[in-house]
Amino acid sequence: MRLNKNQIIELLENNNILELGQLADEKRQEFHPDSKPVTFVIDRNVNYTNICTCKCEFCAFHKDKVEKGSYVLDYEIIRKKVEELVSVNGTQLLLQGGLNPDLPLEYYLELIKNLRKNFPDLTIHAFSPPEIAYIAKNNNLSVKKLLEMLIDCGLSSIPGGGAEILDDEIRQKISPNKISAEQWLSVMETAHESGLKTTATMVFGFGENYGNIANHLLKIRDLQDRTNGFTAFIPWTFAPFKNSSSVIAVSRSPERSECFRRNNPGKIFLDCFVEPQALLAMTGNTAHDYLKILAVSRLALDNIPNIQASWVTQGLNIAQLSLRFGANDFGGTMLEENVVRAAGVNNRTTVDEIVDNIRKAGFKAARRNTKYEIINKF
Repeated sequence: MRLNKNQIIELLENNNILELGQLADEKRQEFHPDSKPVTFVIDRNVNYTNICTCKCEFCAFHKDKVEKGSYVLDYEIIRKKVEELVSVNGTQLLLQGGLNPDLPLEYYLELIKNLRKNFPDLTIHAFSPPEIAYIAKNNNLSVKKLLEMLIDCGLSSIPGGGAEILDDEIRQKISPNKISAEQWLSVMETAHESGLKTTATMVFGFGENYGNIANHLLKIRDLQDRTNGFTAFIPWTFAPFKNSSSVIAVSRSPERSECFRRNNPGKIFLDCFVEPQALLAMTGNTAHDYLKILAVSRLALDNIPNIQASWVTQGLNIAQLSLRFGANDFGGTMLEENVVRAAGVNNRTTVDEIVDNIRKAGFKAARRNTKYEIINKF
C-alpha cells in the first residue's frame, strides 16, 4: 500500500531511527537485493558561470557580473577539464551554472555541440530546470523547443538541481526569484516527454516542516507515475548549517547566516567559524535528520529505482551508513565540485575510498554510467 501524506509525516515524526532504517533497508532490497552491487559513477561537475541574477538567499556560490571572482568559462577551459575527466575513465559530465543574462543561446548550443563532437562517448548531464526555464524565456523559446535544440546538439540528460523544497511556501522565503515548484515539475515533465532521463533532488534544512517535505516527495512520485523519467532521487542537507532542536550553528557567510536566522525563529544561534565536521559535533543531530529523511524518501518513492547517498554533504562515514537506510548508490566521484564547497563543505574522495566504504558496509562495488548500467565490478 502506498504511503499518503499523513503517513509520510507520521514516519518523519518517528525518532526511532533504527526502526526507520530497517524499514527502508527492506524496501531497498525490493529494488536492489544485497547480492546486487552498490554503484557509483566517475564524474565531474563543471560550473560554467557563477554569475546569477536569481540570488537565492541560501547560495554562497553566486556572483554579480561586476563582482570580484565572477566568471564565464570558455570552451577551451571546459575542454581541458573534460580531458582530465576522460583520462581517469570518467563517463559523466555534470554542467550547471548561474542564471546569467549575458550568455546568448549560441553559448549553450555550441558548448554541447563541441563537447559531443570532441567527446562522443561522454554523457552530458547538463542544465537544471531553473537554467532550462531561464534560457528558454530569455530567447523567446518554449521549454520543449529549447530541449529539442539541445538534444540535437548532443544533450544526454538533465540533473535535478534547483528543486530545493518543491513547496512554494518555502521557495518564496528562500528563493523568491527562482521558478516555482510547478514550473520545476513542468520542465522535468517536458524533458521526460522529449526522451530525456533526469534525476530528482531535495535539499532540506531551510526551516521547512514535515508537511513541506511530504509535499515534495509526493510531487516527485506523482510525476514519476506519469512519465517514469526519473532515474534516481538524491536528498541532502542545506550546508553548512547544522541543526539541533534548539541550537543552530551559523555559516561563515553573513548572507546565509541571516537567511537562516529569518527562517528559524525561536532558535538559539551560535556563530561558528570552524569546519563543517566541527559544526556537526557541536549541534548533534543533522546526521540523524539526514538518515531519517533518506529512509522516508526510500519508503515514499516506491516508483523510483535508485536513491543516492550524499557523501559530498555528509562525509564518507554517513554515506556508508546510508546504504542501510535506503540508499543503493554512492553518487559520483565529483572530480570537481564548487557550489557545496563555496558553502564551506570541502569533502573529497577517490574511487578507492568509495569502493572501500562500500565493501565495509557489506556490499560489492560497481562502476556505472548515468543510466545505471554496470561498467565494471570491483
